[in-house]
Amino acid sequence: MVATEGKNYLDPLVLDKIKKLDVRARLVVEGFMTGQHRSPYHGFAVEFATHREYSPGDELRHLDWKVWSKTDRLYIKQYEEETNLKCTMLLDCSKSMRYGSGVDRPGMSKFDYGATLAACMAHFMQQQQDAVGLVTFNTQIQRNLPASTHPSHRKLIMHELQQTEPDDKTDVGNVFRDLIQQIGKRGMVMLISDLFVDLPTLEKSLQNFRHARHEVVVFHVMHDDELTFPFQDNTLFRGLEMDIDLHIEPRALRKSYLETVDRFRQAVRKACSVNGIDYVLLNTKEPLDAALSSYLAFRQRTSRMKHRF
Repeated sequence: MVATEGKNYLDPLVLDKIKKLDVRARLVVEGFMTGQHRSPYHGFAVEFATHREYSPGDELRHLDWKVWSKTDRLYIKQYEEETNLKCTMLLDCSKSMRYGSGVDRPGMSKFDYGATLAACMAHFMQQQQDAVGLVTFNTQIQRNLPASTHPSHRKLIMHELQQTEPDDKTDVGNVFRDLIQQIGKRGMVMLISDLFVDLPTLEKSLQNFRHARHEVVVFHVMHDDELTFPFQDNTLFRGLEMDIDLHIEPRALRKSYLETVDRFRQAVRKACSVNGIDYVLLNTKEPLDAALSSYLAFRQRTSRMKHRF
């Protein structure tokens, strides 16, 4: 892959807008971690922090029998080292993510938009002492930087984002099957992609992450052209992941195209909803800070509502 000069994916504007929001909010109520973030290191001992409900597969030696005797419910003692979130960002670097780059299409490509999101989230989460990792993929895993809290790790992520050039097709089936084994310990998985994939394969792959007890967020990155189809004159469309050229009169196809895109987006949204996965549509035309702030604020609201009940 060729290094790309002049790209700075760490957007100060986005960081400023999201710094007061907590990406971990929903994980609090789902028992992945405590509400207040604490340092995981206290001398040589690992201190008890809180409880979470027992899940099949948890070690029985961590059951709190005193709580069971009072409530008749099984709870696991959770320790300070478990309260740090582990987040793995999966960034699509297939050819279709190139769309939006070039002098004829002002603004960011889908890949640049997704890379900016990944860079800002990496910075944000490390500021909270959370472990963050990056996987770039197309038909196979291109680079896998396992989640880490080390200060130098963010620099590795930024370097990887800057040097990555989108290429090849997208294949989530084989790639995600391998990743589930590699990621290991449950945490958060963020998929950043335009989702040019087979829907049943995508849903099955996301289900596998959920079965492994990961929190999953899907950031569906689309260019404004894909969402509005603004073309008027006869246009030559060239496939980025398929070797096909189509010369068409776009006004005749606009209605059916937009209906097809909307059906696909709604199908993806439904597949995410029934599997307990957050779905976030991102339009590269819209400021990333506004879209991300809106989503993180939503997580905080739903977290507070769950705490009330």
